[in-house]
Amino acid sequence: MKVGIIGSGGREHAICQAIKKSSKIEKIYCFPGNAGTSELAENVDLDLADFNKIKKFSISNDIRLIIVGPEKPLVDGIVDFFKDTEISIFGPDKVSSQLEGSKIFTKKICEEYKIPTAKFGIFENSSDAIAFLDKTQFPLVVKADGLASGKGVYICENKDDANIAVNEIFEGKFGIAKNILIEEFLAGEEMSYFIISDGKEIKGFETAQDHKRVLEGDKGDNTGGMGAYSPSRLINKVLEEKILNKIIKPTIKALQEKGSYYKGFLYAGLMIVDDEPFLIEYNVRMGDPECQTILPKLKTDLLKIIEACCDGQLKNLEIEWYDAKSLCIVVCSKGYPNQYISNILIENIERLDLAESDFVYHAGTKKIENKIYSNGGRVINFVSLSLNFKDSRDKIFNHIKKLNWSGGFFRKDIGYKVIDE
Repeated sequence: MKVGIIGSGGREHAICQAIKKSSKIEKIYCFPGNAGTSELAENVDLDLADFNKIKKFSISNDIRLIIVGPEKPLVDGIVDFFKDTEISIFGPDKVSSQLEGSKIFTKKICEEYKIPTAKFGIFENSSDAIAFLDKTQFPLVVKADGLASGKGVYICENKDDANIAVNEIFEGKFGIAKNILIEEFLAGEEMSYFIISDGKEIKGFETAQDHKRVLEGDKGDNTGGMGAYSPSRLINKVLEEKILNKIIKPTIKALQEKGSYYKGFLYAGLMIVDDEPFLIEYNVRMGDPECQTILPKLKTDLLKIIEACCDGQLKNLEIEWYDAKSLCIVVCSKGYPNQYISNILIENIERLDLAESDFVYHAGTKKIENKIYSNGGRVINFVSLSLNFKDSRDKIFNHIKKLNWSGGFFRKDIGYKVIDE
């Protein structure tokens, strides 16, 4: 089988490596891929916004399955665009993808179906939003409505912080803003819960906890993710039942009543408050770097799981996992998430001596004349499986030391809540 993977980050490299193991794979194409995927697949430099070119290339190269990694093509309707072809495409349709495409869409579903979430207000202009700030309590959360690559969320300790957030969003920092969301601040612990669905059946797809802030101690600017670990320390059978029955299943039902049957990964960002789950947000794809943290633990053939989803046969498949702790550390370009320099040579990456339980996933990299250069903010993901999180982190530290890349930095405290020093 020939498969296409859309995306160029660490998530897509992890997916590419996982499905490459399948005996059914004949060839993989990555649109556009990175230096890591080029070792496993043929990278194809196509504009991801040009669905017509992707479709023509896929048909002419006999691609039978497309796996969509990032959110934007899903929100823009790439799954609907392929419905007139014989190519299977893994991911939710345009209606379901609004769960991530519009935070307000999701909040209204929560309101109608009584899904636990933070109390909220929706504002169409900065003056109304700022007027509301005069009569509210702090801290609170200000969110851009649309896609913002994980960065359009402000936790505001006071009115000055909130004013800055409101103005930056309405001034277009994350694209055109027609609405803004202001939420109460929930004091608890975050957790990411993943499911996979074929439109009828729902199966859990592990848990994780990521570290969004750029600085140690979870301080500084929000990023796309500085690292993650799996499983979450919070998960247990009772909590999982609450998540499924109070949050996931009502959401899937709401979409079905809108005529949309959810197919693909669904990632629920949760806040756990006194053992009760509250929905913070949905992502309609695997997280990044959570995907890189979770997939090495997967025992079942990922391609079989994805095919079962596309064919509506997920009920007949058991998903098995290795009993291991997984931790991921992201090495970023100096200056990220603000200004940084790309095109810096990464000399030692191919000299790393990796054990079977260690993984290196490329994110912002490119290959020029067989040499690897940085090509983005988040550059390389190191993942290690062990019996405990500290061993995983220590192994990663050794690999990063051997990499010895002067152009990057990383957080040394990933997993600090689950590691006793």
